[in-house]
Amino acid sequence: MSELMQKHEMTEEDIKLQFITPAIEAAGWDKFRQIKLEYNFTDGRVIVRGNVTARGKRKRTDYLLYYRPNLPLAIVEAKDNKHSVGAGMQQGIEYAECLDVPFVYSSNGDGFLEHDMKTGKEREISLDEFPSPEDLWKRYKNMEQITPDQEKLITEPYYFKPGDKTPRYYQRIAINRTVDAIARGQNRILLVMATGTGKTYTAFQIIHRLWKSGTKRKILFLADRNVLVDQTMQQDFKPFARVMTKIEGKKLDSSYEIYLSLYQQLAGDENEEPFRAFKPDFFDLIVIDECHRGSAKEDSRWRKILEYFSNATQIGLTATPKETKEVSNINYFGEPIYTYSLKQGIDDGFLAPYKVLRVGLDKDLEGWRPLAGQKDIYGYEIEDREYNTKDYDKTLVIDDRTIAVAKRITRFLKENDRFAKTIVFCVDIDHAERMRQALVNENNDLVAQNPKYIMRITGDNAEGKAQLDNFIAEDSSYPVIVTTSKLMTTGVDCKTCRLIVLDNNINSMTEFKQIIGRGTRLKPDYGKEYFTIMDFRNACRLFADPDFDGDPISVIDDPIDDPDKPPVEPDVPLTPPTIPSGDEGNDPPEKRHKFRVRGVEVRVLNERVQYYDKDGKLITESVTDYSKKNILGEYATLDSFLRAWNGEQRKQAIIDELQERGVLLEALREASGQKDIDDFDLICHIAYDKAPLTKAERVNNVKKRGYLYKYSGLAQDVLSALLDKYMNDGIRDIDNLEILSNDPFRQFGTPMKIAKLFGGKAGYLKAIHELQGEIYAA
Repeated sequence: MSELMQKHEMTEEDIKLQFITPAIEAAGWDKFRQIKLEYNFTDGRVIVRGNVTARGKRKRTDYLLYYRPNLPLAIVEAKDNKHSVGAGMQQGIEYAECLDVPFVYSSNGDGFLEHDMKTGKEREISLDEFPSPEDLWKRYKNMEQITPDQEKLITEPYYFKPGDKTPRYYQRIAINRTVDAIARGQNRILLVMATGTGKTYTAFQIIHRLWKSGTKRKILFLADRNVLVDQTMQQDFKPFARVMTKIEGKKLDSSYEIYLSLYQQLAGDENEEPFRAFKPDFFDLIVIDECHRGSAKEDSRWRKILEYFSNATQIGLTATPKETKEVSNINYFGEPIYTYSLKQGIDDGFLAPYKVLRVGLDKDLEGWRPLAGQKDIYGYEIEDREYNTKDYDKTLVIDDRTIAVAKRITRFLKENDRFAKTIVFCVDIDHAERMRQALVNENNDLVAQNPKYIMRITGDNAEGKAQLDNFIAEDSSYPVIVTTSKLMTTGVDCKTCRLIVLDNNINSMTEFKQIIGRGTRLKPDYGKEYFTIMDFRNACRLFADPDFDGDPISVIDDPIDDPDKPPVEPDVPLTPPTIPSGDEGNDPPEKRHKFRVRGVEVRVLNERVQYYDKDGKLITESVTDYSKKNILGEYATLDSFLRAWNGEQRKQAIIDELQERGVLLEALREASGQKDIDDFDLICHIAYDKAPLTKAERVNNVKKRGYLYKYSGLAQDVLSALLDKYMNDGIRDIDNLEILSNDPFRQFGTPMKIAKLFGGKAGYLKAIHELQGEIYAA
């Protein structure tokens, strides 16, 4: 009976150490190669409130068991012996669905409950009945009807050398599902992975396993930009260096095994198509990067490549999640075998969340109408009608509006970081140039230091295009602000971009996702944990569209003759601007004047900030209102909060729990202006309307009540120093034993010596708990 009681009193860690881990190892699982303990498979989402960020909890399994390094077979979730044997099962199943793992086990140290993800059946087994790796693999093979030939390919390991990165969980799933599909004879495969989630690295691992196993010997990788092909060869595909070549011009060398090419280069022109120099059965595998409508459209020249090599297995990689009138790849490749969306990437903490600043200008919200007979700056009479955002910078230019936008962008950068990489999307080249001029005038101090502080990067401007690589480069400070129209919506991977400005009319979901995709990469070492979208044209309404499910995309239009030539932009001469009015029969289109006016007062009428919520939605509430709602969601009444606070010795646990609900106390403290109160008073004040006490007032109250006189000598001095520590740093550090190793506590001796002043560690912790109670006594 005493032994049972002892087991019942063990912590979860003790149960794992003494019962669960020995049972797993006794079943034949190698603790070095096949067992991962406390396996974190996400980074924890980045939570943003105001300018404050924090990381949410990482998802973590107690045990992840592998048959081979790339083939996890089982998850084991542990609980202490106060819980039932199956208490961890629901959490285990949730993780198994995410990790694509076929078997789940839950244990409290008495035995195991097994759940088969394929059949849905559960059974209870004893500790010594835990299955061996071979037994579990055999069950999985029978369940999935895997043949010996299929097994040879499926068990081929991914590429790894010491010091290399290993696939993240979603990359592993994409790799495994692709290899498994090919092993089963599927020849058209589509993978959907959001921008910034490592599609090229995933492609490399797929190709390496197929190539190394001998399943595919001649492989073609197609991309749409020269820079992407070169980066792929120099980075992710570097291990292929000995057998890899880039197809250039009409020179085709059949002695290599891995070929990389631009779609455009290989497609060539009508009657001069370089791909026909290879026999139709030359390639075993073709991987198409960014396989958007350009490569899958039936009438596309790129599509001819795929149809010519129709016997090859073809894998399409895309960030485009669904079939629309603009994007068509599912008809060709079939339904995706795996999707990893922007929403999931943000939730896992692998992609940057966004904050939206929606700016309403009076002339945008109310419109503008010229006076009767009013002429523009070129002397043209302005057509008498009401103009709005659909007209601005397309048929009518209001110079004062451009200046107002430039002023607001500049104010944002001055309030945050004037060297935050910024892309300003404009209506056309003319608008991008005028915006550049307006921004130069608002930032002339920094432009005087370096003229490249602000650049226009558009298809018609060689000087601007020459700076594109510098803007993208992480180690290059200039340019900082770039204005553009269409050129930078695709193929631009700026990891350090922290501000995206929308001053163009976006009616296409495709283009909207392209633009948002420019900012989704995380770069914490650069200070980028989120990015801001400043919206002047209400484009962010598209976030609420049912078609926006979180996946940004990067779509290239039909191929262009010159591989390095940018996409065509609507080019409008600067003086005087004109716009096409449409075709009249077979005659050339008539040019219509673009009106331009000055002296029109334009002001900001309203602004609102929206944050990315834990549910993937944009929330409009203030930091204070949002925090109050979520605190009350966790603790409905003041009494329930006080019971939780007083019952939890480690106050940080409550703060962490609120953080998971999106409540960042530092942001709340900044928004409320209550800088001298601690977390407890801040929560009570915001959520329950309690008058707060400052930390100094709470310390004085403790001293007035004479609590310190319970102790004498050095013990009293230690508690007094702890109160000073609380007054300076709040409650978060006071219950942390590590602070005893720092000043001013070192004067009292080692942490062990200090604990002895209170009769030992238990006595010290008891004194700390009482001190906390005194601090928070009314």
